[in-house]
Amino acid sequence: MRVLGVDPGLTRCGVGVVEGVPGRPLTMLGVGVVRTPATAELGARLVAVEEGIEQWLDEHRPEFVAVERVFAQHNVRTVMGTAQASAVAMLCAARRGIPVALHTPSEVKAAVTGSGRADKAQVGAMVTRLLRLSAPPKPADAADALALAICHIWRAPAQNRLQQAVARHEAHAAKAAHAGHAAHGAHAAHATKGRTA
Repeated sequence: MRVLGVDPGLTRCGVGVVEGVPGRPLTMLGVGVVRTPATAELGARLVAVEEGIEQWLDEHRPEFVAVERVFAQHNVRTVMGTAQASAVAMLCAARRGIPVALHTPSEVKAAVTGSGRADKAQVGAMVTRLLRLSAPPKPADAADALALAICHIWRAPAQNRLQQAVARHEAHAAKAAHAGHAAHGAHAAHATKGRTA
């Protein structure tokens, strides 16, 4: 499984590609940051983020894109920029038909470090260890993007099983409802025939 992790941000958007399967050593294929100048107009910055992510998609051809789920912070302006960059990443993936998964920061921290309250240094240290790197990726946004990709590789099988179970349940319920309608229709037709006879 090859996953592009995206730590969304307008000034620095972390990107990292990890390949592997649960229970086996993972491999980092690339890590970096898409940067935009804070002085540029918003539209131009979003285009720059889009172009940067498109380059990563072209180069690495991931099977999945994992994006950090935006959560409320005190700084509304920061949240807005993060949400906008997140939407651009999802759009780029959707346009190519690549499935997108959203993971909360605490989910990512718990998956990578075992604690949902781990700090950035702990996440960076675990990412370095898990991917057998010589040093933690800099800046922290880059390490966070790799952590997102790792989290998705490890969580995807469980999520897929859950989605398949839900789909099976819904299909079974729909089949049962259809069978009920068919039986009711046959009964109604029989009753009508009895009256007209």
